[in-house]
Amino acid sequence: MTTETVSAPETRAFEADVSKLLHMMVHSVYSDRDVFLRELISNAADACEKLRYEAIASPELLGDDAQLRITVTLDKEAGTLTIADNGIGMSAADMAETLGTIARSGTKAFMDKLTADKNGEGQQLIGQFGVGFYSAFMVAGNVEVVSRRAGEAEAASWSSDGSGTYTIAPVDPATAPVRGTRVTLSLLDEAKSYAERHTVERIVKAQSGHVPVPIFLEEAGSDSEASQLADGAALWTKPKSDISEDDYADFYRSVAGQFDKPALTVHYRAEGRHEYSVLTFIPETKPFDLFEPDRNGRIKLYVRRVFITDEAEILPHYLRFVRGLVDSADLPLNMSREMIQESPVLSAIQKGVSNRILSELDKLAASDADRYAAIWENFGAVLKEGLYEDYERRTQLLELTRFKTTASNGEWRSLQDYVGGLKENQTAIFYAIGPDLDRIATSPHLEGFRARGIEVLLLPDQVDNFWTTMGVDYDGKPFKSVTQGATDLSPIPLAEGSAEAANPVQDVSGFVAFAKDVLADQVSDVRISDRLTTSAVCIVAPDNAMDLQLEKILASAGRAPERAKPVLEVNARHALIAKLDQSTASEDERRDIAFLLLDEARIAEGEAPADPRVFAERLERLMTKTLG
Repeated sequence: MTTETVSAPETRAFEADVSKLLHMMVHSVYSDRDVFLRELISNAADACEKLRYEAIASPELLGDDAQLRITVTLDKEAGTLTIADNGIGMSAADMAETLGTIARSGTKAFMDKLTADKNGEGQQLIGQFGVGFYSAFMVAGNVEVVSRRAGEAEAASWSSDGSGTYTIAPVDPATAPVRGTRVTLSLLDEAKSYAERHTVERIVKAQSGHVPVPIFLEEAGSDSEASQLADGAALWTKPKSDISEDDYADFYRSVAGQFDKPALTVHYRAEGRHEYSVLTFIPETKPFDLFEPDRNGRIKLYVRRVFITDEAEILPHYLRFVRGLVDSADLPLNMSREMIQESPVLSAIQKGVSNRILSELDKLAASDADRYAAIWENFGAVLKEGLYEDYERRTQLLELTRFKTTASNGEWRSLQDYVGGLKENQTAIFYAIGPDLDRIATSPHLEGFRARGIEVLLLPDQVDNFWTTMGVDYDGKPFKSVTQGATDLSPIPLAEGSAEAANPVQDVSGFVAFAKDVLADQVSDVRISDRLTTSAVCIVAPDNAMDLQLEKILASAGRAPERAKPVLEVNARHALIAKLDQSTASEDERRDIAFLLLDEARIAEGEAPADPRVFAERLERLMTKTLG
């Protein structure tokens, strides 16, 4: 569709993604189908707000009808439900683009999640990717959209039964709205209750009571006047004392498109050099598209209650899970969206709002550790992105950071907790990085730390590979990887009575020298380990090389230079190493054992042997020799 007019009905097929989505909508049953009405009302409110913005530059678009509104009409006899607005409206081309395609990233993830839904949570997903309109097909056998774009003469209709095609046709302007959109749902037999007044009143008041556009309800064939279900008053302009938790939750669901409750609400008015109101929410549940590469924050920007855009970069990327809005009294209304983004006023707002949200999180962490832990469980991996993206707030973010550790018994620990438990002579904050907590916790690199009672941070998130390379420190203590560089733990004694303390270090210098010579092509050094107490060997990264886990990640993505040769550390307390030092085995046998020990260390690190075939041959030779 290349023009904004149509001369004859035209039937088109939905894009493949839309067809798949429609199939799921039509053939799936959710525990709460009421979501469709909230989504259609939300779309209508957005259309009204877009008109309010465009009318700043073109007041004539409002004509004689300046009062924006949404009207819900019930027709029990016909079995229809209509949602109409007098907002910006759509041309035929707009309909083809907006209602025939899904132009959002993450759509496949959305549908995969919807397909895999086993717990009746599908309704929580609808609306999160701009697909809320299609939820109408959960209750309607046919949907018709009639619309006219503000300021234009032509009108058009879009209709579909959800079976895979839609039809766009010209409409007699006399039967179309003067401007705006009318969506009519022909309800399925099992959904006829949505033409009942009490049903619609309940849903609108519960889920859409705080949209910033008045909502009216009327019944076809009735002589009574339309009743007002919502006054369109901006919730964020009201005093906090006049707003209940239910009001906040209702508004949050409307603005976030989710069914959970906010885990934290931040509502305040800034006054002084710049005046603006803020109403933001941290969700109770984690959006499943949280780590989509192009997922942006979803904070709406208003200027004196006029909706400007939901694409303003109000918050840093690591706060992209926050939902809500900012309403400025200072930004000019006649400035383009692009110019607003460059405005020094917006820069001041960005700084103020970001600092306030982090401050509120800090207050929550101090006052209610359990509530804060739930937020960290969902969004901690995202907040940690700020440790390498936002140097200015790094200290503040470190105070907010929580960790599982070797001493936390599965609970979250702060860095303040960690530093409070430092051992005498401990000068660094030790951490271990790996693909998951279980793998990290069983790493041989932790043995020497456990034997000395030294707490180690367990870092399973991919972002941990990056912020730890930024020279971060806390309370004057640097962060140090347990798998990188030499670690001298000798100033911190082994725990009294431990098996390690009773097992003295042996002189294995002969085997170390032999292994260093034999393995020279594959390792940069062979040395005695402070890290090991139980395992015979482990590999670590050299002092000036990348940490092992970061090297793996970059190598798998094809972004790393040639991998550095690791260091092989041997346990001088281990009986096998001591026997090897004194062994009378042939040089070839000792060579085989040295290579097998290196491959053992690689396997313990989650890697494959350097050459699996040669590894198998060496192992077979050793077993044959042993069995005689």
